[in-house]
Amino acid sequence: MATEDDVRRICLSMPGVTERPSWGQPAWFAKTLMARMWEEGVGTVKTEEREALAAMRPDTFFWTPHHEQSPKLMLIRLDNIDVDELDELLQESYRIAGGRAG
Repeated sequence: MATEDDVRRICLSMPGVTERPSWGQPAWFAKTLMARMWEEGVGTVKTEEREALAAMRPDTFFWTPHHEQSPKLMLIRLDNIDVDELDELLQESYRIAGGRAG
């Protein structure tokens, strides 16, 4: 089970990532938004695989009508994933958000 603290730790370990509020919630930015807390226990990331992930595990991966116009944004129920899977998703989100390795 992953937590908001895991999201923060993983995001801030990546080069150039900063944390600042977005819509009153903690959010992490590479060149653009890479992750954000949506609500307690639910985080937002960017992914190229939103449709496939939500189809396979709708109890974990989903989006709201608010996210329809942003097809790369996906919500994650953190209780339903482990830290390694979260790390993989945040690495992809970092890349999509314009982050650069080392």
